[in-house]
Amino acid sequence: MLKRVILGVMVLSMSLFAGQINIAVAANVSYAIGDLIKEFNKTNPHTEVLVTLGSSGKLTAQIKNGAPYHLFMAANMKFPQSLYEENMAITKPIVYAQGSLAMLSAKELDFSQGIEMVAQKEIEKIAIANPKTAPYGAAALEAITNAKLLNSVESKLVYAESISQTVSYAITAADIGFIAKSSLYSDKMSMYKENVNWVSVDSSLYTPIDQGVVLTRMAKENAEAKAFYEFILSQKAKEIFKEYGYLVK
Repeated sequence: MLKRVILGVMVLSMSLFAGQINIAVAANVSYAIGDLIKEFNKTNPHTEVLVTLGSSGKLTAQIKNGAPYHLFMAANMKFPQSLYEENMAITKPIVYAQGSLAMLSAKELDFSQGIEMVAQKEIEKIAIANPKTAPYGAAALEAITNAKLLNSVESKLVYAESISQTVSYAITAADIGFIAKSSLYSDKMSMYKENVNWVSVDSSLYTPIDQGVVLTRMAKENAEAKAFYEFILSQKAKEIFKEYGYLVK
C-alpha cells in the first residue's frame, strides 16, 4: 500500500514539474512568439518554452550540426523541407502563417510612389536581410528585381543578418528598409505610422512567404514539444498570428 502511495506522489510531482522544450524561431516571429507562448501556457502551465531566434538559414545549419531544438518555426518552406529530406525532422513542413513585406523608415517620407521611391537620390542606404540566409531578404531582393530597380539601387543595399536586425538598420543606419510587416504590430513600433513611416510592398512583386514548422528528431519522444507543435497549428494561434499582420489559412 505504501509503495502505491509513493508511486502516486511521484507521478503527481512529474505532472506538476514538467520540463523544458527548446524551439528555433525565425526572427520575423520574434514579435509574436511571446503572446503565442503565453497562450500555450494557459493549457500547459508547467512547460517552459526556451526560444532561440535567428535567420532561418543559420538556424537550419545549427540543427544540422546537432543543436538541441525540438521544433523549428522557419520563415519559408525550403529550410524545414531540407531538414525533413535529410531525416532531421519527423514531420513534413506545414504552413503556420504567411508573411508579407513592408518598407520602413524612421523619417517621414512620401511613399506614394511605392517601391520605386528607393531609386530616389535622397535614399542612400537601403537595409535588407541577407537573402542567402533570410527568406524575407530573398523576398525583398526579388521585389526589387521584379520592379526593375536592382541596377539602380544595388550599391545602396546594406545587408543585415536577420529580418529583426533589418528593422534596427531601417530606423538607425539606413534611410529605409525592407522588413517583415509583422514587426510593425509590436507595441515598440506603434510610433511608426502607415504611409508616413511605412508602407506595404506590392505583393505581386514577390513570391508569397509561406512559413513552415517542423518537429525535429529531438522531439520524437517529447510529448510537450508535440503539444506546442499542435498549438502552433491551432485556431487560437492563428488568431494571434492575425493580430501581428500575418495571413493564415
